[in-house]
Amino acid sequence: MKNWTSSESEKTVEQTRSAKVHGRRGQHLHNYHDCYQEEQLIYHHLLHLVQMESPDQMIERFRALFIERANYPEPEIIPILDKITASKTATEDFKFFLNRCCHILINRWYIQPQLHYAVVDLIKLFDTPFSRLAGISFRLREIRRLRELLSIFTASDQYIILRRFTQLVNPTHNLNGRTYKQPLVNLISRYPYLYEHCLISEDSTFEQQETVRSFQVQVQKKFEVDLSRYVTYKVRSVHISQKYSPFEAHRILQPVNNPTLLSDRDLHSTLRYFIGKSEGNYTYQEKAQQFLKYSSQTTKFHDFKDDLYDYLISSVDGQYGKCLFNQRLYNHLQNTLPDANDLIPKDFLLVRTCCQLLNFLVVNSQASPQHSTFLDLISNQGSLPTIGLLLKVVLICRKVKPYLEKRFAILFNHYETATTDGVDWLVGTLEQLNIAMSIHFGDIDLSFFKQFC
Repeated sequence: MKNWTSSESEKTVEQTRSAKVHGRRGQHLHNYHDCYQEEQLIYHHLLHLVQMESPDQMIERFRALFIERANYPEPEIIPILDKITASKTATEDFKFFLNRCCHILINRWYIQPQLHYAVVDLIKLFDTPFSRLAGISFRLREIRRLRELLSIFTASDQYIILRRFTQLVNPTHNLNGRTYKQPLVNLISRYPYLYEHCLISEDSTFEQQETVRSFQVQVQKKFEVDLSRYVTYKVRSVHISQKYSPFEAHRILQPVNNPTLLSDRDLHSTLRYFIGKSEGNYTYQEKAQQFLKYSSQTTKFHDFKDDLYDYLISSVDGQYGKCLFNQRLYNHLQNTLPDANDLIPKDFLLVRTCCQLLNFLVVNSQASPQHSTFLDLISNQGSLPTIGLLLKVVLICRKVKPYLEKRFAILFNHYETATTDGVDWLVGTLEQLNIAMSIHFGDIDLSFFKQFC
């Protein structure tokens, strides 16, 4: 991320306008130009000031302009804001405008880690109780209107995403207190595969998207490095303990912390499961390659679905599958795109089939976050085989990996206000999925661990 310049601000204005138009899906376009110029004036005003003033000064400005609407150092800005809030489309559009104003500051502070605290302080402004309105004020109507719009903003997806974002720049989860009660949302920084789906919305600008993706790359790389260091430490510990006393072994090796929220025992089991041969004499990757080679000879989509069913049920507990699940899975596949049964199973059919499978196995949509099948799988056979089942789908169709991540983002959003001790099954699953994703799609190399599998 580069520092803002005047030329970049021009580019940002256009990107803001474009994102805004597309994010609103064309609604209210006939009124869109009513406040366009006023919005740009405030954007440019903030872009200029954030380069000149300290975060504390900018936060106080933000409070004066958008929270209190009083005592702003440049009083000529107040009537510009009034026109924006008085717009006929403000009820719908103000949240996008205010979100962009927040990100103008955030984008500047993000590139300097020592200023990350200011992002949190900025978002906390919206939790500040309003000061009491004076009994007589010639601006009373405008202030009340602003507060109405602020209430709409704090109930919007834009504000929810901002609150989640603060956990990236200033995580508050307690890694060592593994049973510590805290909202699930506090853990979002741990799961980079959720970032694009939990922290980017349709109206996000290019800069906002790049900021999130930059965090995603950094966090993913750090997790892989930390996991590799931990596994190396554990492997070396085993070798050294065979030659030296516990005291000498401790002196030789510097301990490395477990980088997950799993116990050491559960982490070891997870690594063995996803690195070793969990599919008979094959790893998940080998089994997927076998299926793709075999199914490439299939000439009809109907037969392909039968082969897919056989491929999947080998990851389902035998007793549990026989009770009901296997039949439900078979019926789901038979009812998937039945009009295509006689077609050759080409790529687009594979993608659509795998997407519908993930809907069935995890959760269907944000609007209807029903996930009883997923809960049933975890309750009856545990999280590792369940993640393995999902992994098998993604390994034969890597194009649906973002779709799987979206399913888990929906679950995360659904439970984000719950305490971690109340959804410990989900926390454990998210941790194990993080490991499975890193092993199969990341840059980590844990092949040396296979000697313990």
